[in-house]
Amino acid sequence: MIDKFTTKMRARADAVLLTLNTRLDRILVGWLLIAGVASVTRIVFTPSNVPVAPLSNFASYSLLVIAPFATTMLALRWFAISPLMGQPVTRMGWLSNWRNLTRKEATKHRLYGTGGIMVSLLLGMMLNVPVRALEYIGAMPPLPLVAPHWLSVLHFAMTLDVVLFTSLYMLAFVAGLRRMAFFPRLLASIWIADLAMQLATAKLVMAAGPLPAGVSTALQSLLEGNMQKTLVSMALWLPYLLLSTRVNVTYRHRIPA
Repeated sequence: MIDKFTTKMRARADAVLLTLNTRLDRILVGWLLIAGVASVTRIVFTPSNVPVAPLSNFASYSLLVIAPFATTMLALRWFAISPLMGQPVTRMGWLSNWRNLTRKEATKHRLYGTGGIMVSLLLGMMLNVPVRALEYIGAMPPLPLVAPHWLSVLHFAMTLDVVLFTSLYMLAFVAGLRRMAFFPRLLASIWIADLAMQLATAKLVMAAGPLPAGVSTALQSLLEGNMQKTLVSMALWLPYLLLSTRVNVTYRHRIPA
């Protein structure tokens, strides 16, 4: 029974991985369409008695749609040479004893590759992008033509957050998919930066002036939600990134001694 379940889950993971590798171009086109329609819809349904700032809103929504797409396309090009890139000079083997493998030995290991549970991590990073974008579209109305200072600062900070981290998570996604040696360190760095960004956003907006009570409560809830999701991701995946034999074989070319 357990063997059948394991075989079934492995087959599903392999199917998802095949889709990510062969249909990523279609997924990216779908992102452009869906994110573009969602952005236009958000502007269209702005109350007609509230004039919006055309240039600011065009820039923010364009970056929201294009930045993750452009980052992914560039990353696919940058990371196409992964077999030519070696391991980091400083190795992090302090949690256990490891035996280093040559590249040839690693690629022949039965756990080499981004299959198994790694597929869930890669898929989660990709799905984080539309989730984060939809949260931004839902929480941030188009910037009015005449806006109080705190709202301008809030709009800038939230736009920077969503554009930067949807792009960074797609960068990490491609690095993981292409088996780049620095992927685990890159993802851990993005998690830390994500937490720091939530704290920085809160301080920046609060320093811009007193916020309406409703806005302050909603902002606190949104930032705390982002931090909780990042902390949960770290708690779930950091031990896996450090200790998994698959991760160590694929990205660090080593096995437990």
